[in-house]
Parts: sequence; C-alpha cells; structure tokens
Amino acid sequence: MRLIDDTKAVDLDPAQCRLRQLRFARLIEQADDEYALLCRPEHVQYFTGFRPAVWLQALVVIWPDGRTLLCTPNEHPPVFQADEVVTYEAQWNCTLRQDQLQAALVAVTPFLSRGMSQRRRIAVEGSMNPGTHLDHCGLGNISFHDIEPLLWKLRRKKDPDELRMIRKSIDCTEAMYRKAREIIHHGITEIEVYNQLAATAVSTAGEPLTSLGNDFQCNSPGGAPRCRPVQKGEIYILDLGPACRGYFADNCRAFLVDASPTDEQYQAWRAVVDVLNWAEQTIRPGVSARQLFLDAKLMLDTVLPGGFFHHLGHGIGLFPHEAPHLNNRWDETFEVGDVFTVEPGLYAPHLKGGIRLEQNYLVTEAGIQHLTHFPLELN
Repeated sequence: MRLIDDTKAVDLDPAQCRLRQLRFARLIEQADDEYALLCRPEHVQYFTGFRPAVWLQALVVIWPDGRTLLCTPNEHPPVFQADEVVTYEAQWNCTLRQDQLQAALVAVTPFLSRGMSQRRRIAVEGSMNPGTHLDHCGLGNISFHDIEPLLWKLRRKKDPDELRMIRKSIDCTEAMYRKAREIIHHGITEIEVYNQLAATAVSTAGEPLTSLGNDFQCNSPGGAPRCRPVQKGEIYILDLGPACRGYFADNCRAFLVDASPTDEQYQAWRAVVDVLNWAEQTIRPGVSARQLFLDAKLMLDTVLPGGFFHHLGHGIGLFPHEAPHLNNRWDETFEVGDVFTVEPGLYAPHLKGGIRLEQNYLVTEAGIQHLTHFPLELN
C-alpha cells in the first residue's frame, strides 16, 4: 500500500525542472541565503518533477550553486530531477505517520549542516516555516527568509512543460462540457450531472485528478452540487477546474435548460460575450489587470447594475488562483508567459441564475493566445 503516483500521465520535463532550479538558485544567491528548504508539494513538483501523493510529505533543498536534494516518502520516485535523493519512512505497516515533516527533515539534516557559514539564514516558504522542526534536528539558531513571494513571481511565467500540463487539464474541461451539453435536461439532478462530469474528466485524464472545480449549481450563481432536479428555462452555470497532476484549468460555461433564452437572458449573455471580446482585444504585456477589472465592471454595470460582483479573472497553474489578479484589490500588469482566466458574469433572479463565461489564455509578446475553444452559446 504505497501511496506513490504512477507515471502514466504527462509529467514535467526534467530538463525544464533543471532550468527552474538554476533560475531559483540565482535568486537564493542574490538573497545571500545558505540554501532554500521547500516543503510545499507544488514547489517540490515545480523544481523536481516529483509530485508526492496526497497525505505524503516530500521536500526539496536547493543551494545557491544549483545543487538540489530531493527527499521523498518511502522510496525513490521513478522520474525526478535532482542531484541527490534521500528517503524516509512515511508509513509504518501501511499506517500514515503524522510527523512526516519532522521525519523528512531528520533525513536531510546531515546535508543541511555541511559548509554552513556564520550567516545561518535559510530561505523557506513563509506559509510552511519549519523552524520548530529544525530545532529538534539540532539545527537551531537559524534565521529565516520568506522566499515565497519570489517563488510566486517565478511561477508566473509558464514553461513549455507546464503549458503541456495545463492543456491536458483543459482537455478534461472540453470533454466535460461536451458531456454536459449531452446530459443537461429538465429533471436531471445536479449531483448526477456532477457524477457524470467527474467520471468524464477522470476517463479523459486516465487517472484520478487533483481537483474538479467549484460551481455545479443550476439557477444559482454557483456552489456545490445538490440533489435538486434542474428545471426548464433555468441557466446552469458550470465552472470547471480540473487539475491533472496539480496543474489547474479553470473555465466556465452556462447552459440553458430545454428552452430558448428570454430577452433578458440573451441581453446578459451578449453583454458577457462583449466583455470577453473586448478583453481579448485589450490585453497585452504591460496592461493593468486592475484597470481591466474596473473597466469591465463599468461595462457590465451599465447593463445590469450590481449584477457583476466578483473578480474578472486570475492566473492559473499549480494553484487555482495565481497572479495576475484581475481584481481591484491587487495592482498588477500582464506579463509574457502568464496563463490566466477572464470570467465576466451577470446574475439576477429574473435570469434564472445568471451568465458566467470564462476563457483561458496565454500572454504572448503580441497579445494573447486562446487556450480554450468550447463554444460559448447557451444551447
């Protein structure tokens, strides 16, 4: 009973992982840190290509000269990029240990103390500070530098192998929407729609997924599926975010159940499509994501005041919401290599739910490239 992923699906390219290690090593050197100790599964995967299975802890250590040490649970992984690998026992007689981080740090401690200078400062993720555990390993009197903001920035520009992973997740959404168009009719329950879409996504990926998405409700702005039959004339919003081996897609469609749109529904749909088209013509490197949100909100408020009440979109990758944030609470600009969503919406009771349509894009030197292609029509 080893909780180790197999290698059937598309994986990160070890050569690209090595380039990411070297880019990050330069940042560690510039920060004057002894090394970086990273514990979050997405960072282990980003730099080594190894993604620990759920409930299992792995970690990676990267030195300023680019040397990389990977610590994995139970056994060596079949595919990885690192100079050295050590293992620790994450399970005893198939029982998961709850002290896995401590055990992993014990395994790497002999490597951490080598050649440490008087600085004794290491780079860590602020959300996963291992200080207490390191004290127990005999590596006390160490200061910490939160390097997570730099990691988030580094992760913004997607490499070719990452784009391949994201495209596989998008393939899952395309299959899910084809299934949705086939099965959504008066009387089917939301939970049955969810079950069939989940099965479609898993079959398309060829393995269990990291995530499936957020919104599976009909006649509602969104939410988890209910044991509720859908009704004729309602609008079914599906915001699908399957993640294959940790890399997320996130796109949304709206389906009208067994009816032609009312004038109000068509007007809302047209307004949302117009915002998408305008955004596609507007976005290029250097454009303000905050201003794009503000302008889009103004456009939608002229059609239905107050009917648009969420962000306009966000980056995607190893986390469902990354930079750039199309949101007035952040002040960021689009950069080449960003993979992001645009998701305008309008909601009101008379719309029988509302309209939200979401596309995924890649920022290029010339503007943007479409990553999603499923039609936007309501039926």
